[in-house]
Amino acid sequence: MGVHRVAALVVQRQSTFELASAAEVFGVRRPGLVSGYEFAVCTERPGAVPTLAGYDMLVGADLTALDAADTVVVPGWQHRAGPASPAVIDAVRRAHRRGARIVAICSGAFLLAEAGLLAHRRATTHWRLAAELAARFPDVEVEPDTLYVDLGDIATSAGTAAGIDLCLHLARADHGAAYAAHVARHMVMPPHREGGQLQYSTGTPADRQAESLAPVLDWATERLHQPLTLEDLAARARVSPRTLARRFADQLGVSPGRWLLQRRVAAARALLEETELPVETVAVRVGLSSAANLRRRFHALVHTTPAAYRRSFGGHGYGADARSGTWDEALTAPQPGTASSP
Repeated sequence: MGVHRVAALVVQRQSTFELASAAEVFGVRRPGLVSGYEFAVCTERPGAVPTLAGYDMLVGADLTALDAADTVVVPGWQHRAGPASPAVIDAVRRAHRRGARIVAICSGAFLLAEAGLLAHRRATTHWRLAAELAARFPDVEVEPDTLYVDLGDIATSAGTAAGIDLCLHLARADHGAAYAAHVARHMVMPPHREGGQLQYSTGTPADRQAESLAPVLDWATERLHQPLTLEDLAARARVSPRTLARRFADQLGVSPGRWLLQRRVAAARALLEETELPVETVAVRVGLSSAANLRRRFHALVHTTPAAYRRSFGGHGYGADARSGTWDEALTAPQPGTASSP
């Protein structure tokens, strides 16, 4: 499998956490895992780039790095009050036209909207900025509560930790559940949170602690192979089915049934990647009863069949040595006004 090239576009007064979220998932080499990504950072005018944290970053690549990227990440956009430069807008649009995936973390959605990439499409951003995004770009279908929205060619996320969730989600889509889980373990992060989950829980911290769903979620995850009903989950949580459904909506943004289906499909993905079990056996082990039911549920969530998923992600490695001159040249070419290295 070829290496997937990711380029992060940074700006003056760059937000450091959002950039680090992408760098941790796409740019850090993990022991025991051959990387599926090449990661680079670029900016409109190479050189020292100030950050919100009070230090400067030295960025050597210019916007031509976007021309060779498979994924372009905009990790925050601090200049949303004014127009972006025509060069930046053109570079992002050009990358999208040739088929690159464009990803915005937090306020990066404002740049994508300004470039016209979110017109009449769903998107999210940090909850504090959602009303501003909707007011400035009324043709964008802003979802203020969700963690992230992945449309395939475009993806947007809420702020801070939601950026990690989105990047892990993209790694999962690119290289499979086992790859993303390996990265998440090293980051001490949950391997996967669905994009439809809420950005934050309602209620006071004391209420959330008293009503934590963690015990019942752990209990159900260990029993995916068994028939589980809303009443079973409610009995385990020692609340009524109505109360449990409310807590799921408040804390996870989904119904108990939807959460259970997501977990079963996630377990099926792992078995398809890591074993040669027949699809019928996989279906039984994750509590979906039959191959036909697994195929239907799997396609609804993953947008492919179990067999096609296994062909893509089952037991393969990741080519660490795959390179092409286009990417290396884009990152090492002399920049305007600078001399090339000997």
